[in-house]
Amino acid sequence: MISRLQGVVLSRAADRVEIETKGGVVYEVEVPLFVLQRLPAPGGAVELRTLQVVTDSSASLYGFVDALERTLFQRLLTASGVGARLALAMMSTYTAERLARALLEKDTAALQQVSGIGRKKAEKIALDLSDKVADLAIITPSSPGQSSGAQEAVKALVALGYTFGDADRAVRGVLESGAPKTTEDLIRQALAG
Repeated sequence: MISRLQGVVLSRAADRVEIETKGGVVYEVEVPLFVLQRLPAPGGAVELRTLQVVTDSSASLYGFVDALERTLFQRLLTASGVGARLALAMMSTYTAERLARALLEKDTAALQQVSGIGRKKAEKIALDLSDKVADLAIITPSSPGQSSGAQEAVKALVALGYTFGDADRAVRGVLESGAPKTTEDLIRQALAG
């Protein structure tokens, strides 16, 4: 089992990177979008936590920047109907923290934003995983109404034409810079950002 990989990034594609180790071996590693965005340009040094998934027809190596991401990916694979491709798509749609929170809260609307997940599948995945990700869902301290206010702000931005992922990132960006007093303020600041 390959659990970590250190080396130099040789190339980057939409969902994978090639990493050359000091020994001269080149590994192709599939990565979620949020991991790819944090990796250095070709020529840069990198260390990834990896998980090797072997099926009847293939063997693939998946890479993550931190242990939380790898652990969440492993737990996603335990859900009925979730294979490595779907788990990778889920982790490319949301950060590990946001995805774990969606699973914990059984937020099926958020899960349905992932390509390949409909209403029934979202409900099944949420049911399978909600109790398995409680330790991974890092919930930031907030006032009692802030969580629902953030959800309303995301819904409003989607209604205005944002994709769900873009709306979620915009709202999270505003919340990270300080919590606005009302949902309307949150929406205004997200639109301005």
